[in-house]
Amino acid sequence: MAMDASEIERLIKETLPDAEVTITDLRGDGDHYAAHVTSSVFKGKTRVQQHQMVYKALRGNMGDALHALALQTEVPEGA
Repeated sequence: MAMDASEIERLIKETLPDAEVTITDLRGDGDHYAAHVTSSVFKGKTRVQQHQMVYKALRGNMGDALHALALQTEVPEGA
């Protein structure tokens, strides 16, 4: 069962409330997405730690309802 882009965004924002999230459906199949997540919570974290935080927010849906996620994370300017 595919996962809707709005559901991905909702899950991320529940865990990272200040996050700015942009989701793009890469194939139009609801199964392959790109996500760009900006959050002050990422400050001082490595890129791997930032990605782990996002994957954790997805609550086990990676590899199941969500097959592929090309992920970019960053700290907002001035944070």
